[in-house]
Amino acid sequence: MSPELISILVLVVVFVIATTRSVNMGALAFAAAFAVGGLVADLDADGIFAGFPGDLFVVLVGVTYLFAIARANGTTDWLVHAAVRLVRGRVALIPWVMFALTGALTAIGAVSPAAVAIVAPIALSFAARYGISPLLMGAMVVHGAQAGGFSPISIYGSIVNGIVEREKLPGSEVVLFLASLAANLVIAAVVFVVCGGLKLWARGAVEGPGTDADGGAGEPGPAGGTGGNRPSPGGTATVTAVPAQSAAPGTTRLTPARIATLTSLLALVVAVLVLDLDAGLTAITLAVILSTAWPEDSRKATGQIAWPTVLLICGVLTYVGVLDEMGTITWAGEGVGGIGVPLLAAVLLCYIGALVSAFASSVGIMGALIPLAVPFLERGEIGAIGMVAALAVSATVVDVSPFSTNGALVLAAAPDIDRERFFRQLMVYGGIVVAVVPAAAWLVMVVPGWG
Repeated sequence: MSPELISILVLVVVFVIATTRSVNMGALAFAAAFAVGGLVADLDADGIFAGFPGDLFVVLVGVTYLFAIARANGTTDWLVHAAVRLVRGRVALIPWVMFALTGALTAIGAVSPAAVAIVAPIALSFAARYGISPLLMGAMVVHGAQAGGFSPISIYGSIVNGIVEREKLPGSEVVLFLASLAANLVIAAVVFVVCGGLKLWARGAVEGPGTDADGGAGEPGPAGGTGGNRPSPGGTATVTAVPAQSAAPGTTRLTPARIATLTSLLALVVAVLVLDLDAGLTAITLAVILSTAWPEDSRKATGQIAWPTVLLICGVLTYVGVLDEMGTITWAGEGVGGIGVPLLAAVLLCYIGALVSAFASSVGIMGALIPLAVPFLERGEIGAIGMVAALAVSATVVDVSPFSTNGALVLAAAPDIDRERFFRQLMVYGGIVVAVVPAAAWLVMVVPGWG
């Protein structure tokens, strides 16, 4: 049995044990990386740790630390209620606002994980307060980020278009952008319906703290700001909203600590999007400053960092790094690329891109797979523009997986929930996306022969 096949089988065993024995998958993956890397691939410790995602570790810790402080001093509550006022109490619009916000951030040049790191904690806090499915809100944030992720001026778009140009393939920046936008918009609409979005519409306008259903000032209602039942504008129906948690007294007031935290969040956005600073290091620095100024609000914040999630993600990605060091990913891609049936090779490459990207860098996978597709693309039997678009969509929509950077950020950002249950939901949803989207992208973008 080849070392590459052994490494894949061990990964399957890790999944089975973690699922059936409730052992942290990250811890299992570290052990597997040690065993496979040392015994099968003959890697030393440096080779095994080459795949450790140090940057993602810092992002997860830094962002969850900063937003734990924001929750402790009531800043996230204030932001949630401000969002309710912005949409005049229409809670059902908030997931779409988050989708559009992350899409706009990535379209103008933000790296997808940076946009998700900024928006996800606010979105998930809103979901917790208003009883919205965290899976719905998390998926809307991630798919929003990917919807704008391939604009001609975006990071992902620039990288992929550069690869296409380097490989001397026909390309279309507009088609690439619109394909990703349309795919993620359709997926977001399906998730919105399946995960209870229509029930949110049925609620109508709710009375959140500091805003009534007509958009004016109102008093907080019981149970965190519903305001109870009241006639709708038509005068017949009544609306009842049941938030997930009670509002703290004085939620709508801006205290010095909240003002400083809001300033810090704005500074994080500017640092990441304008100054191109690391999101994790910036978030930790801002969190330390806030902790020093208001230690009473921040005393428990370090305990609220999502340490089990950090262990999970870092362990799995370290093992994926071992697979990369061993050449397992290249081995699988080259095996598919050598198939003599172009359409079959195309769909298999889309599936490899989706599966591997669920655990690794989306752009890195595209950078490896697009060159593998060049031989049969040059024969003219497959449209290059459609193939590149299909690979781009397949390799990025799966970022809802809890093992990807974006999925991990969503998992870590969700407050006051059963994280193991949410992890399973994200894993199942990510699995569905991996199973369905590559085939759909191939059918829509490759089979018609675009380009």
